[in-house]
Amino acid sequence: MDTPGELAAALDRVGYLADEGLATAAFLALRMRRPLFCEGEPGTGKTALAKALADALGTSLIRLQCHEGIDAARALYDWDFPRQLLHLRAMEAQGRTDDTEAELYTRRFLLARPLLQALETPGCVLLVDEIDRADDEFEAFLLEVLSEHAVSIPELGEIRAEEPPVVVLTSNRTREVHDAVRRRCLYHWLEHPGLAREVAILRRRLPELTESLATQVATAVSRMRAAELLKPPGVAESLDWAQALLALDRPILDVESAAVTLGAVLKYREDADRVVAKGLDALLA
Repeated sequence: MDTPGELAAALDRVGYLADEGLATAAFLALRMRRPLFCEGEPGTGKTALAKALADALGTSLIRLQCHEGIDAARALYDWDFPRQLLHLRAMEAQGRTDDTEAELYTRRFLLARPLLQALETPGCVLLVDEIDRADDEFEAFLLEVLSEHAVSIPELGEIRAEEPPVVVLTSNRTREVHDAVRRRCLYHWLEHPGLAREVAILRRRLPELTESLATQVATAVSRMRAAELLKPPGVAESLDWAQALLALDRPILDVESAAVTLGAVLKYREDADRVVAKGLDALLA
């Protein structure tokens, strides 16, 4: 793929519709071999972009889901202690006590976690999802791994990637990610799609969905996003809503259909109460 347009076309073929800005950012990340840091509201397609890139490039996706308290043992590697213990007992039964440590700390007993898997899988896509959920210490640790594309394991030495992974980091901006991360990445902010693009996404993912029903769903969701809800619906919720209507064989989104399927698109009671209080007929007008 030699241009952003060619990358956008490749993503389109695997079901991901990227606008020009996102396609250009992803293309530059590939061409410049830099991590791509995607921020935006939940449901704007950040995680889906990494999956689509892996499909479009014909490579594997390795995902590191960040959370509070994540550390190197969960992200990089750990030792398989149960297997080491069994091996140690077998050695003792055979009367072998020399070089015990050398045998126990070999690649055979190393459990590769997502970061190490990514360093050892040439050309893969590494998704570091929701980095804003990790703490500052983990951010610092992650930077070292991503900058050098290598890691040092005390018992084994340095393991360096033959071909650096394509890295996509996502953040829902629950907190500010450190400037050190931003400096090392290309950055792109993802907005919710416009009406026409969201209709296209719905129809691409749900081919049996009619143009009129897709437009009704996308229009109603767009109005919900402007209603200052606790959890504005993302594209995933739009898809859920359309899928729920199809499952109930509802060809149009009227007040009755919306009332019985609202739980597919709104995930908080307060949000549902607010939308109902304003009137579903107004939402669907």
